[in-house]
Formats: sequence, structure tokens, C-alpha cells
Amino acid sequence: MEKPCNVPGDAVPAQDIALETGASFIQDFQPTKQLCAHLNAFHTYADEPGRYVEANHYCAHLSSDVRQCILYDSPGPNARLIGIEYMITPKLYNTLPAEERRLWHSHVYEVKSGMLIMPGPTTPGLQQAWEAAETKEMKEVVGLYGKVYHLWQTDRGDKLPLGEPKLMTSFTADNQFDFEKAVGDRDSRFGTDWKRKRELRKDIEEPKIHEDADYAWKARRNSM
Repeated sequence: MEKPCNVPGDAVPAQDIALETGASFIQDFQPTKQLCAHLNAFHTYADEPGRYVEANHYCAHLSSDVRQCILYDSPGPNARLIGIEYMITPKLYNTLPAEERRLWHSHVYEVKSGMLIMPGPTTPGLQQAWEAAETKEMKEVVGLYGKVYHLWQTDRGDKLPLGEPKLMTSFTADNQFDFEKAVGDRDSRFGTDWKRKRELRKDIEEPKIHEDADYAWKARRNSM
């Protein structure tokens, strides 16, 4: 196995690989087996809106109202686990105290802009079928609220997860970062097109966003 990139240390020793391979045949990894969706989008720091990180979400349903996601910096086999996100329905969000609601963000812009994607096949025929399923999923996600913390600030080059967890939030408008550059670069790697996604989702109804959500952007406006 080659030496890992972007983290300290040498390649994983052969005996560790052998042990882990054997364990994988015996142990039952039930929590990770529940992962059922891979989504890709960009998060920004709640205390530094505009500074962003691309995140690959691997998500599972805990119930009809709660989802949980593991976040990685890439979809590759040596991806670094950089954070976690929880998603809940408006029904649950509305039961939270105001102070707690301010920690959660909306997904309306992520969905409607074409930023949020479910990477899948790009060959003709298969792509159209996948996009139909993706658009159906976006109709569910558009109304959810998310609470996300990043543990590893890979965007500043950290070789290890340093410092305290960072509350993150979503982008909510076109002018908050260089959308076309960041999302365009992502699309070139996944074979996707945010403009096409935006068009496919134009008829998805936009839910009313609770006034306490996306608080980082409101706090920033109030301080200017």
C-alpha cells in the first residue's frame, strides 16, 4: 500500500491490513451498512462566512424525520473524515428552542442552485434515469434543516484534525462565494453540470425558511 497523502505517517503495515481484512469477514458493520446516499455540496464556516469546504456526505435515515451523515473530503478510498451532519424535518426543527435553531441551516439554495448533487452514472440513458431519482430526492432535502460540524480544517492545509470542532453552515445566495469556479471545478471531476441541475429543479417548490435558520449570514449582515 502506498504512503498516504496529506497525513503524517507511512503506509499502513501489511500485518494491519491482513488483520483488518480478516475482521471485515467476521465483524458486522451495521451502522455503516445503513448508509444509502452520497451527496456532494459546499459548507462555509459559521464564524467566517465565505470560507468554504467541499464535503462528500454519506447519509443514512434514522427515521422519517432524522438523517445522519458522515462527511469526507473526497469520495476516494483514502478520504479523510472531516465532519458530521444531522438533518431534520421542519416538524422537528420547529420544536427546538430559538438558541438551538440558530445552529441549523436550510438547504433551499443548495438544492435550487444545482450545487447539491448525488454523484451517479454519466452515460446517456443511465444519467437521465439517475437524475430523475436525484430530483425526487431533492424534493425531500429542500425542506430539511441541517446541523453540521467540521473536525478537520483541510482547506487550510491541516495535516491532522486540530482545535475545536467548527460549526458550519450553507450558502444561501449566489454572491456569497465564487460559485461558478468552485462548483464548476467539482462538476468537472464528477461529470455533472450545475446549470442542468438548476433547470431540472426549477419546479421544486421552495419552502418558507424559518427566520432563525442560517443565522451566521444574518449575524454577518447585522455587524456590517
